[in-house]
Amino acid sequence: MSESVQRSWNWYSRESVQRAILEIAKNREVVSVFADSKFGKRPDVLNYPGDILQAVAQGTISFHGSVERWQQPMKLDVGQPKTELDALRIGWDVFIDPDVENFEIGKIVTKQIVEAFKDHGVSSYSIKFTGGKGFHIGIPFESLPEKINMQPTTLLYPDMLQKIIEYLKHYIEDMLREELMALATPAEISQKVNKPLNDIVGKNGLDPFKIVSMDIFSSRHLFRLPYSLHEKTFLVSLPLRLEALDKFEREDALPEKVKLEERFLTPKAVHDAEPLIIEALDWASKHVIEVKQELPRMKVMQTGMVSEEYFPPCVHNTLKGLTDGKKRSVFVLINFLRNMGWDIDKMEKKLVEWNQKNYPVLSSSYLRSQLRWHTRQEKSLLPPNCDNPNFYTNYKVCTPDETCKGGTDKITIKNPVSYPFRKMKRSGKKKR
Repeated sequence: MSESVQRSWNWYSRESVQRAILEIAKNREVVSVFADSKFGKRPDVLNYPGDILQAVAQGTISFHGSVERWQQPMKLDVGQPKTELDALRIGWDVFIDPDVENFEIGKIVTKQIVEAFKDHGVSSYSIKFTGGKGFHIGIPFESLPEKINMQPTTLLYPDMLQKIIEYLKHYIEDMLREELMALATPAEISQKVNKPLNDIVGKNGLDPFKIVSMDIFSSRHLFRLPYSLHEKTFLVSLPLRLEALDKFEREDALPEKVKLEERFLTPKAVHDAEPLIIEALDWASKHVIEVKQELPRMKVMQTGMVSEEYFPPCVHNTLKGLTDGKKRSVFVLINFLRNMGWDIDKMEKKLVEWNQKNYPVLSSSYLRSQLRWHTRQEKSLLPPNCDNPNFYTNYKVCTPDETCKGGTDKITIKNPVSYPFRKMKRSGKKKR
């Protein structure tokens, strides 16, 4: 048994840990993550202590669960239409994942979000250390009203979550700016978060949300479950009381120090988030532009659509899912598929399917904004050339085969777009 598996086994063999994980795993899709940050099969679930131990014996370090709750998680599938997802969904939690490089700034953001919850009468909030470099904040589904604008709340994911997050950003912005300025000067903050000063300062001075990002999640988004280990740090993803946050240090999440005292996403009251929902809806009706827009139709090649079997190795490797180079690969995939004659519906479906294999996944809003931009371009752009040092070799998807080499020892393909045509010519087949 490897050292990493032994460390995981020592932690997950504790009955108290098993009970805590199974409690939060109920009605959720739960996926294993291994030491190399690769995801296990999807969908999957945890129902019994033996399921946890079996997964750990097979190399699982971390367990990630869905923000959404499902009546039959094993019926989920990649690329499922919204109607089918809506039929399976029985709830969703308000889940906020502030992304910031600095641990102390992460604490400040977490406290501001919690204060905003308290201002709106929410008592069922909870927070936890991610096990990495930041914190998660959440409100359980039981705190939401059963219906919003006469629609079942179960059907309003992720649109309603988007409105809540955008409203909270608006609500805490000024106070968060003041707290950050009390912590350090803008120049010092730029060093803390490893961003140029010009990138974090806007027309109103320091821009908190150029320092902290709070993404909107797509369906089937996963988060590291409470009391799961982090797959890289082996620290515990630890629920915390708000009053313990200031003194909390990452070392406090070492497995040998952890006591299982708190819970995450456990309701303390029913429907106590209703005032927050009302305020978020009112604000969104005046300020928020919906992320989900109808994508314009793009012009595609008139000679047909190239089948995946003719794609180059770099594209096949990319489509298996990535931990690095994901945003660069969005640019590659859109331009490659457009040159392969794929229409917008097929491209969007393939990108959504690919994104579910990534770790962590990109936000759905980012994918759609990239698709929108490219569909507005009259000309198809080429993906970067094979020898571009910032792409294929940089994130290790370049594995040249005989078609790339053209029968020589040297790689003769200059751009991934050329590969399918050479391969089809050699096989005597046409696009389909």
